[in-house]
Amino acid sequence: MTVAEQQDAKKRRRAGGRAGHDARRGHSAIEQKPWVLPRNPDRPTEPLSAEGVARLHEAAMRILEEIGIEFLHPEAVDILRKAGCIVSGTNVRMGRDLVMAQVALAPRSFTMTPRNPDRTLLIGENVILFGNVSSPPNYWDLEIGRKVAGTREQCANLLRLTQYFDCIHFAGGYPVEPVDVHPSVRHLDVLFDKLTLTDKVVHAYSLGPERVEDVMEMVRIAGGLSHEEFDATPRMYTNINSTSPLKHDEPMLDGWMRHARRGQGCIVTPFTLAGAMAPVTMAGAVAQSLAEALAAVVLAQLVRPGAPCVIGTFTSNVDMKSGAPAFGTPEYMRATQMTGQMARFYGLPMRSSGVCAANVPDGQAIWETEHSLWAAMQSGTNMVYHAAGWLEGGLIASPEKFVMDCEILNQLIRYMEPAIWDTSDEALAVDTIAEVGPHGHFFGCQHTQDRYATAFYQPFLSDWKNYEAWEAAGAVWTAERAHVVYKRILAEFQPPPMDPAIRDELAAFVAKRKEEGGAPTDF
Repeated sequence: MTVAEQQDAKKRRRAGGRAGHDARRGHSAIEQKPWVLPRNPDRPTEPLSAEGVARLHEAAMRILEEIGIEFLHPEAVDILRKAGCIVSGTNVRMGRDLVMAQVALAPRSFTMTPRNPDRTLLIGENVILFGNVSSPPNYWDLEIGRKVAGTREQCANLLRLTQYFDCIHFAGGYPVEPVDVHPSVRHLDVLFDKLTLTDKVVHAYSLGPERVEDVMEMVRIAGGLSHEEFDATPRMYTNINSTSPLKHDEPMLDGWMRHARRGQGCIVTPFTLAGAMAPVTMAGAVAQSLAEALAAVVLAQLVRPGAPCVIGTFTSNVDMKSGAPAFGTPEYMRATQMTGQMARFYGLPMRSSGVCAANVPDGQAIWETEHSLWAAMQSGTNMVYHAAGWLEGGLIASPEKFVMDCEILNQLIRYMEPAIWDTSDEALAVDTIAEVGPHGHFFGCQHTQDRYATAFYQPFLSDWKNYEAWEAAGAVWTAERAHVVYKRILAEFQPPPMDPAIRDELAAFVAKRKEEGGAPTDF
């Protein structure tokens, strides 16, 4: 028997508790709340004093003015030179007046509209959105039981999870790199799968002009849009990483400018690991990260004033014993909060991540991910990358971890619902307290009967039975339960509707681009 079959057999032997709850679900793998754009009502954590904000800003400006950023793209350098920057080869220094004037042109919030307008996203304000794991080259699940190179089938299955879970708001890069597909056409196959298996906002890797233009055209086709309609409002986005310290490379700058010209979402996320690619102090690492990010925002605004930009943070630390990156650490949490405070200072939306360094979906994976997600909540983050499915510092994608993370995300979304802190007369329930008095209980009173079904969060993965009941039900550990949920989701998954003519047009575009050779692999 497979792992899924074994766990299903265990569940069928149950006599109550979770078994009864499962029976009420009918054919649905899990119960979900309706799709919402969560709003974070809490005041952001701001570890920096006013003086601290001023000092971090001053440090970032000094880096831009006195040290400069390497722009490894001739057109970008030319644009910055014409704007008044001081250029020496590929090194670009820019004055703070120019920086602040250009950053002020970027919108504080904007929308992104995918092929299904009901999935339109608001980026900014106090909205916090969660995305799937993106870019791991490897895959791990309980059935395989070991780390393997990613495949297109595994990538597609993770896209099915991305679509299925309403707590996942956008479909980031490849949820696992399908290394069984040649790099020249990989983007075509994955985007075809992504656009047919999901109807959520999608992403383009900035890895050469052909890939970017192909993805833009496929998004346009999938939305049934004219070129003018595509360019009129953001429909998709790219994320670029600086090559820390202090460099932006050619293919990412090329994609950045192409997205800016067409008014699509532009997210810049310096990959600053303190102690390796940035100073060992978190303040120094954040200052460097800000300088690298702001330089890219300036370029986007010079290309197209008002281009929608998001400032990202991936500032964490390394294990000083091995040099390996660490995530979900106390330093990572504070760096995220500091960056959020500075993003608000600059009037820009913010992106962070739900990450961990654990190798399998165990306790370490969850506490590090929970720390990362709470840092996102506390920092005022608007887009949380890698919120479901990430392992081994981004080298492994796991469906079990994806399902486990979605349990966390659903709980966080419930935590943000205003109903929990409602102080109306009905919620305060003073009359009910008087009715029950000191000798009764609240189980049977009408106030409880009217509200019990929706009063509390109901987990789809957590097991609330006591030890003896859990043991009698088969002693199923969390990752094993997540595997069963994953298999059930695949079994019942139905792709979102798409006009057959649009699907045929997408398929024809993919076939044509493959005949033309796809994209170069020597970028």
